[in-house]
Amino acid sequence: MKNLFMLVVVGWMQLFVTFAQKSELGLEQAQIKGEEYINKILMSNIGGKVKVKSISEEDCLYKLIIETNGQEYISYMSKDGKKFFQTGRDIDMEMKRYIDERTTVKLVKPKVELFVMSYCPYGIQMEKGILPVLETLGNKIDFELKFCSYAMHDQKELTEQLREFCIQKQYPELFINYLSCFLEEGNSAKCLVKSGIDTIKLNSYIAATDKEYHVMEQFKDNSTWYMNKYPSFNIYKEDNIKYNLKGSPNLIINGKKMPSGRDPQSLMELISSAFIEPPAECKTKLSSANPSPGFGSANAAPGPNQECNGSK
Repeated sequence: MKNLFMLVVVGWMQLFVTFAQKSELGLEQAQIKGEEYINKILMSNIGGKVKVKSISEEDCLYKLIIETNGQEYISYMSKDGKKFFQTGRDIDMEMKRYIDERTTVKLVKPKVELFVMSYCPYGIQMEKGILPVLETLGNKIDFELKFCSYAMHDQKELTEQLREFCIQKQYPELFINYLSCFLEEGNSAKCLVKSGIDTIKLNSYIAATDKEYHVMEQFKDNSTWYMNKYPSFNIYKEDNIKYNLKGSPNLIINGKKMPSGRDPQSLMELISSAFIEPPAECKTKLSSANPSPGFGSANAAPGPNQECNGSK
């Protein structure tokens, strides 16, 4: 009886293996089916023709090298020919890239650069998020507010960015006070008075800066505008090119573009990770609520971070 049972088991196993093997397409069949599927289904609304140059086994799938318009791509198909995977994602490589993107270079005194457009609601959102961090860490970090190389919010944005650039350079001790006030309702005249800034001297600095960088001159000349749509603001043009910046906001820490949340606590943790030896202030707990985009003091509902980007 025992021997008979074993024979039955072995028989069923052989039958299963035979069925499994029959359910798999051979390499040639898979190549023909894959090429037919891509050309008839995937390319139907695009036009053009693709060729499966080669096919091989990789792990539990068939790997297809596809050629179209002189470019090669990799796709995958299940061995039974029933599932097609348009792209193969390398999990280990993407996880490494994710970690690398979020790992800061460490310095004794971190350098933090925030690039915005002064009237971009999402740039304002990031500014409101980082202000409590700046107030907490003070001169423990080297912070500078910088601007994108074009403006999307009319002449008032160019004017405000010239103003903020000059306040930051000429009155650094008053800049955070001015910015905190300005982010409340965008009233620069009120905030200049509140911050105690000498407007006569400031206007002189603004005029000299405008002359040096041709900001308003280029505003009047559409041929100098970005994509023929947005006036240029070239004070930080070289930095924008260096970091490959396209929109507002962008956070640079110790020379590296960093993805970040926009709530104070997330920004505190990210900036604190850039110290060789974080100071005691880094342990301060700040709000984890996202500020709302645009002027005002309200918080925003959770959602994806957005940006002002004229290249999209």
